[in-house]
Formats: sequence, structure tokens, C-alpha cells
Amino acid sequence: MSSAPKIFSRSRKGLAAAVASLAIAGAVGLGAVTAGTAPVLADAVRVQAPQVPSFADVVSNVSPAVVSVRVKAKIQPAADDGSGFSFGPDGLDNLPPDHPMRRFFKDFRGFGDQNGRPHRFDRRGDNNKPRPVAQGSGFFISEDGYLVTNNHVVDEGTAFTVVTNDGKELDAKLIGTDPRTDLAVLKVDSGDKFTYVDFADDASVRVGDWVVAVGNPFGLGGTVTAGIISARGRDIGAGPYDDFIQIDAAVNRGNSGGPAFDLNGQVVGINTAIFSPSGGNVGIAFAIPASTAKQVVQDLMKDGSVARGWLGVEIQPVGKDIAESLGLPSDKGALVSNSQDDGPAKKAGIVAGDVITQVDGKNVDSTRELARLVAGYTPGKSVDVTLWRNGKSENVKVNLGELPKAEKQASADDQSTPATPTDSLADLGLTVTRSDDGKGLVVTDVDPDSDAADRGIQAGDIITAVNSEEVGSAKDVTDAMAQAEKAGRKSVLVQISRNDSNRFVALPLDKG
Repeated sequence: MSSAPKIFSRSRKGLAAAVASLAIAGAVGLGAVTAGTAPVLADAVRVQAPQVPSFADVVSNVSPAVVSVRVKAKIQPAADDGSGFSFGPDGLDNLPPDHPMRRFFKDFRGFGDQNGRPHRFDRRGDNNKPRPVAQGSGFFISEDGYLVTNNHVVDEGTAFTVVTNDGKELDAKLIGTDPRTDLAVLKVDSGDKFTYVDFADDASVRVGDWVVAVGNPFGLGGTVTAGIISARGRDIGAGPYDDFIQIDAAVNRGNSGGPAFDLNGQVVGINTAIFSPSGGNVGIAFAIPASTAKQVVQDLMKDGSVARGWLGVEIQPVGKDIAESLGLPSDKGALVSNSQDDGPAKKAGIVAGDVITQVDGKNVDSTRELARLVAGYTPGKSVDVTLWRNGKSENVKVNLGELPKAEKQASADDQSTPATPTDSLADLGLTVTRSDDGKGLVVTDVDPDSDAADRGIQAGDIITAVNSEEVGSAKDVTDAMAQAEKAGRKSVLVQISRNDSNRFVALPLDKG
């Protein structure tokens, strides 16, 4: 019994030694622990990586200037006699009570009231009030309430309401629209001072720059998305002045008319269209450049409409084959297919077959560029137009007119094929005959395997000139072809008239 305390004593000594060893190890490896202080812990893991810039400051400053636009219009009831829905000459009233069509429209389309009686529309009541037909986005550009949106948002509307970022609803009136650029200006007259934004100088915008889109997608309001400039100068076939900025920020239905901002909070573009097989965002959106919008908006605020310069020509692109046939050093420019009667171009001596290469010293790279350049001038301005004619460059002075409100429409009358003797132009794959008035040759047949067929020439077309020389016989055509071949040309430029419109086609000389 007396040995037990000795064993316990040795155990206490061993435990004390072990604790002392751990304390020493802690002091060496984990840091000393001093009485009355907390232990020192290891640092949390942190990664030093490049940080993406936040858009919060931009958004907080510009959001009060962005609004949702609600559009209403008066819509006539669908029933033509005010008696209700009508399907077929007798409508649904003559169907048996248990007919599946009657049950379908009663249960799922609201046909009839709770007793099965057809609804009747009162043209004198609420049905004659404006009803919601569209919604989009917009933004204030002045302190006194002028705001910009898309024309297609307000088109055919009769009443307009804007909803501000803080939820306030304000009535607005339409100041003016410009369908050619799809822009519109509204005005809110409330006496309030509004936060507004400026247009940027989009000439300095580069592909890859950040943009922030703010708008009203699907009626949600106040939605912000971000992306980059994906491309510039996009032509999507929306109008004669297409020059869209492409962005990859998420843009959906309802974003139309909303702004795309740079990181300085300035508007670089107005969101207008999306490319989407599904109808939703796929990362391809198109915005009207600020440079285009700024000038149009100023005109709309001042006059309610836009006055543009007018040259009065019908034009077509200059392809490589056309450029070669004319001896042009490049395939840039706009080929005049017709000078309109009483137009400024015709008065200045510009004729079909001329290629416009410059306007007031500014290069014309394409037909679209010519349209934009001329439209940018005020009506009545005198401009120098550089032409490529007969193998050399010439200058003419043109006093621009005002672009007509309605575009001239070509006649759709069919060309008749006269039953007169024909001549074969086998090298071109064409059969022709003289026209009734002796001006030009009527195409009576086209070899389906020829270049003429590939380029769209068809029976009924009238060949009026070859290489800018008027033709009235098959010999005139063959003579023009021989001259072109002698000059080392590989093709001839054939002027075609169809339905009162002209166009040019380059046909190779070496094969039919």
C-alpha cells in the first residue's frame, strides 16, 4: 500500500516534463503564448489578382436619367358589328350548346359571360380609350424634360407615359420622329428639373471598350447590363443610314430606346435592335451611334422633323468585276444607275454610268457612305462631287436639294416581249431584239448556263448601254465588246433597265 504514492509521484513528474517539452516546442514552432494575451493565428489566404472595374459609380449617376416609356393607342374592337366574337358567316351562336368549339372558347378564350351569353363591346365606353400597345426605354437629354427613344417604340401611339427611376409616372408628348434612323423625341412638361446625360464622341470609341446598358427589358424597369463594343459600322438592313455599333451587353425586348454608356457616363449609342433566332438575348445587340443620334435629335427638338440633303440618284455598289470593266483602280465608290428627273444630280450633268468617288473631298467607299454623307448636308448646300467617267476623274458642282418625304417607288408594270426578229449575242449568253422606240435592246432569252443568268439578267430586261455607250442594235454591243477587249478589259459593263429602274451588270468577255 505504501508504494502507491511513489508511483503517482513519478507519473506527475513525467507529465510535467511532457508539458514542458510541448511549451518549448510551441515557443519555437507556433509562437510564444504570453500570459494575459491571445494566441497569434495564421493569416487567411488572399489572392492578388487584377480586379474588374465596378460599374456602380456609373450606374448610380446615370440611372436617374433613364426612364421606361409606355405607349398607348386607340384600338377599335375586333367585332365589326359590336355583337361579340364572330367566326365564319354565322359565328358561334348557332353551334349546339355541347359543341367542343363552344366549350373551348367559353372556358379558355372568355367567350360569353358566366351564363354563356356572348360578350358585347360598347364602342362608347372604355373600349374607345387608349390601350397599352408598346413599352420601351428612353433617357433625358435636357434638364427641362426632353428625352430620346426609338421611333418604333412610339410609332402609332396616341398617349405616352414615362416612368422615372424612382417610380414616378409622368405624361409626355411626342415632339418628332425620324423613321429613317429610328429615333424619336418626347417632352415631359412637369416643371421639374431632371437629371440628364450627354452624348459621347463615339469617334473615339474602340472595339473592346466597356459599355453599360440601362433600360426596361420585359417591363422590369431599371435593369443594368454590361459588355463591350463588339464591332462598328454594322449594316443590318434597317435603313439607308445603317452604321450600328454592335455590343454584347444583354439587351432584350423593352431595352429599345435605352442608352449604352461608356465608363464616363456618356451615351455612346442607343439600343435599337438585337440579332436573336430565339427572340431573347444571345449577346448580339445593335446601337445607333451617338454621332448620328445627336444631330437627328437636335433637328427634332428644333423643327419636329429632319431635313436632309438630296442628290437625286439611284446607286448600286461597285464590285470588283464592275471596277475592272470601268478601269477603276479600286472597287470603292457608288455607281450611278439613274439620275432622277428634276433632281440636283441630273441638273449638274451626272448621268448613269458615272461612279461617285468623293463628296467635298471625303471618300465614298460604298453606297451607304454616299447616302450618309449627302444626308449630313443641309438642303441648298453646294458640294463638289468627284466622278469616275470615261476612264478618268472629273469634278462637278451640285446644289443639293431636300430629300423628299416619300421615297420614289418604281413602277411594277411588266415588260412586254415584242414578237420581232431577234439577234443572238452568244458570247454573252443573250438573245435580243430592238425595242419599239429604238432605244436599247430587249432581252428575249437568256442562256441558263451563262454569266448573264448568274447575274440576274432575265427576259424582258432592256439593255440601254454597254460601257456607257448607248446601244440600239446587236452590232453596237459587239463593237463595244471589241473595244473593251482591245483596251485589255476582261468584261463589259451592261446597263439594264427593268420596271423603270436601272442597274449595271459586268459580263465577262472570255465565256458565255
